[in-house]
Amino acid sequence: MKKTLLAEFTVTPGFEEQVAALVADFAAVVRSEPGNLTFDVYTKESDPRAYWIFEEYQDEAAFEEHLAAPHGKPFNAELVRMIEEDASVLTFLTPAG
Repeated sequence: MKKTLLAEFTVTPGFEEQVAALVADFAAVVRSEPGNLTFDVYTKESDPRAYWIFEEYQDEAAFEEHLAAPHGKPFNAELVRMIEEDASVLTFLTPAG
């Protein structure tokens, strides 16, 4: 079964350009992971500092590989300095129907 989630965070004012570049680079790397199916980055139309990242992985094992990948920790350490939350807020999703 696919592993699907939504990651959300809000950029601290003044860090918009740095976060946009950081997320774009990270997205390219994650999309190349063998088990990644989708890594779509969105900002809220009414508040471009609010990010929503929709992620899909082939299965739980692929998601665990994503979490263990060497690029994740440096990304999160850099991101957390520039967002309002303590970390990205993750919401795990299941298909309805």
